[in-house]
This record gives sequence, structure tokens and C-alpha cells, in this order.
Amino acid sequence: MHDPRIDQLANVLLDHSCQIKKGERVFIEAFDLPEPTLVCQLVEGAAKRGASAVVSWKSNEILRSLYKSGTDESMKFIGELDLARMQKMAAYIGIRGAANSSQFADVPQPKMDLYQKHWWKPVADYRVGKTKWVVLRYPTDSFAQAANMSTAAFEDFYFDVCTADYAAMAKAQQPLVARMQKADRIRIVAPGTELEFSIKGIPIIPCAGDRNIPDGEVFTAPVRDSINGHIRFNTQSRYQGTVYENVEFEFKNGKIVDAKANDTEKINSILDSDEGARYCGEWAIGVNNRVRHPMLDTLFDEKIGGSFHLTPGQAYEIADNGNRSRIHWDLVLIQRPDYGGGEIWFDGELLRKDGRFLPADLQGLNEGL
Repeated sequence: MHDPRIDQLANVLLDHSCQIKKGERVFIEAFDLPEPTLVCQLVEGAAKRGASAVVSWKSNEILRSLYKSGTDESMKFIGELDLARMQKMAAYIGIRGAANSSQFADVPQPKMDLYQKHWWKPVADYRVGKTKWVVLRYPTDSFAQAANMSTAAFEDFYFDVCTADYAAMAKAQQPLVARMQKADRIRIVAPGTELEFSIKGIPIIPCAGDRNIPDGEVFTAPVRDSINGHIRFNTQSRYQGTVYENVEFEFKNGKIVDAKANDTEKINSILDSDEGARYCGEWAIGVNNRVRHPMLDTLFDEKIGGSFHLTPGQAYEIADNGNRSRIHWDLVLIQRPDYGGGEIWFDGELLRKDGRFLPADLQGLNEGL
């Protein structure tokens, strides 16, 4: 049965996110998709716009074998091939399904480090810096299960969220962007959290469907050595196949000097993967009020209305605080009352309380919360 919602999503990806033009090449990378309809629609849609598509159809089970058996030489070689292909592309669309969301949980950390260093990072750096790119998840049974929803209900939720009115979202974000551009000192309070840092001089980037689907965040980066205090994240996070919860960090002059979680040893091994991993490369406020509860998927969870996320690791070049790392791990703290509440202060002004913005010019961001 043909699902018109897939056509609508394909159009959003081609026209809004990647703004595909005649003569361009678009690289479509699909992981563990249950069926190929969206990829077919994108290939045919690109052709209708005078562009040409290249497709890579990948299996996480096969990738697990490649990661587990990887060597310096094999990872470098695959990285070189993938980078050479990416350098010929104007746009990139990455679609991730997951037959098993924990597929990489038993890949040893040193092997994941080889993959990240030699394969993932060179290709991702080029993609992020030099192409029009967008990444999204795809509704699968395991994804619905992680969200505690039936597959049918989850599909309805997914298409509703992913085909939002991104133009209206972009407009509502503008007053927040203006306030963040003027701000210096940020203070965050929540249960187990008392954190301060500066965002002075770092670019502010609104996100409304350009690079992520679903979308709804405004991000920047903390001044690299400015974070002090402690934070307790209240949202589970799956990273490299392992689920972490009760993540707590203590910061001193920007550096995570103490880290605890349900697997304290493993989280510290990730934070020790390179010098930049214990510093943060991104801070963002989530403003997609259609996404309300975590579902163990960062692309959705980091957009939750009433949340923010803080990211150990690599900074984006467009909002750069100079931090460089192989990791980029968005960890989410929800501040709505049903998650314990909390406050965000800009230069001594209470900007958001219990997930709701207080200033008159930001009321558009509270719609539907």
C-alpha cells in the first residue's frame, strides 16, 4: 500500500532540507530500513528535479562485524573510499532504521575508537562542513518499542513530528536567537544540577528542519573553559549501542573532572578517548513541543520541548569554541515539572522556568507545551 506520508517526507528532505538543484549529486545512505519505499521516492524525486542519486544500503549487523574485526589499516582504507565518494556529492541524506538498537553494544571500545577515528570522523567532517546534509530516523518496530508505543501509533506520531511546519518553527525561534546572541553568562538549575558557563562570542544557530528531521533546537557552544558546577541528566542515552542513565558530570574550568553513570567505567573510557572528549562542544535549547518524552533516540530526544542538551566532544564549525574530539554526545535534561522542573538564566534574568519561556517575545515557543 502506497503511503502518501512517505511522499510528503521525501519532498521535505529534497526541497526544504537539502534544497536539491538541477545537476547536483545526492548521496542517500540507508541503515537497517525495513523496506525501501522512502529511498525509492528520494531517488525518483531527485531525478524529477534534474539531480542524480547514489545509494548505499547498509546493514548494522554487517557493520558490527566490520567494526569488531577492524584494524588501523582496514578502517583507514574504508574511510578513504567513503571520503572520496562524499567529496563528489553536493548533498547527503542519511536514514537510519534499526532492527536492533543495541547492535554495537558488544563492540570493544578500542575497536569503536578505530572506526570513529579513521572512518567516521574524516567522512563526517567533510559531510558536515561541505555538503547540504540531513539525517533522520525511520519508524521501525524496535523504535516504536523504545518509545513504548504500538507500531501504528508510533508511525502516526513520527510522520506528524517529521513533517511539521518548519517555516513557522523558524519564525518562532528568531527572538530566542536574538537573546542568545546578546547573552554572556548562562546559569542552569535543576535537581542535582547547578551549572554556569559563558556563550559570549559563539555563533547562535537556529535549527528548523535543515539538517535534522525532526527538528526544533537553537544551539551554540559554551566558551570551552568556562563551564563550572555539576549536572545530573534525567534522560537515558544510547551511545555506541550502550544505554546510559543517571549520568552525572562535575565540571572545573570547562573540563569534566568527575563522571558517573550506571556504567561509570565505560562512560569514563568514552570520555578518555581523546583530549577534547572531556570538554563540551555544544549547548542547545530544545523547542519541539510535539516531542515530549524520551525514546532513547538522540535525534528525537534532543528536540524535546522544555529540554536542553549539553554535548561532550566535537564542536560544530558553524558554532565553534575550538574543541576537537572524535566524540559528539548529546545528553538531554528535561526541565518540565513532570521531569523535576528547573530554570535557565541569561545574565541574571530568568528566561525559562519548568520548561516554559517567561519573556513576552518568547511565548510563541511555548505553543502546545
